[in-house]
Amino acid sequence: MSLTETLLRPLRASSAKPLVTHYDDAAGTRVELSVATTANWAAKTANWLVEEHDVEPGTPVAVRLPAHWQTAGVLLGAWWAGAHVVADGPAAVTFVAPGESASGLTAAVSLDPMGRDLGGSSGGVIDFVGEARLFGDDYFGAPVPGSTPALAGLTVDEVLARAAGLAPGSRVLSTREWTVPDGVLAALVAPLLAGGSVVQVSNPARLDAHRGAERTTVDLV
Repeated sequence: MSLTETLLRPLRASSAKPLVTHYDDAAGTRVELSVATTANWAAKTANWLVEEHDVEPGTPVAVRLPAHWQTAGVLLGAWWAGAHVVADGPAAVTFVAPGESASGLTAAVSLDPMGRDLGGSSGGVIDFVGEARLFGDDYFGAPVPGSTPALAGLTVDEVLARAAGLAPGSRVLSTREWTVPDGVLAALVAPLLAGGSVVQVSNPARLDAHRGAERTTVDLV
């Protein structure tokens, strides 16, 4: 079973439950993704990676993105396809923020709070949101063995072991950058593995207000 299936399958019975909430206090934005919406973005990503770029279990995919709800879709989609998420280096695809560059095949993720795309691919950089939204809302891929590399050299089984420990149902307030692997493990994988959810805050300025409004139970700040 892939890492994403392990994380999402127990949650999908409560498909409307908030799973990833992202605040940008500088921009004054809040976006909340339910379990179902997160799974749809992950499926679109997985289908795009497999059908367009031949990603299979163990294929390196580089993710150089900030903590953001779109990043959650990219990571979960990559793992659903069995990809090995790395920070940099040779990869089938490298995901970057708008305006950044990378060697090899590069996909820019808009990071728009409402999910808008970049208006089209240009200069050899793929408009990821514009392309991926055309793909299916569910993913039916081959099994991914637990021994498959999943995150910066850690296998699926090792990621699950390292991320364990949060109380069941934890709602985590995080300002942690989603660095590969430590930030991703702590701020995304661990809450989902616990059957919980994450409230990720960029440019934090109103943490006390977010704690109260979101009823968080764990701080990762």
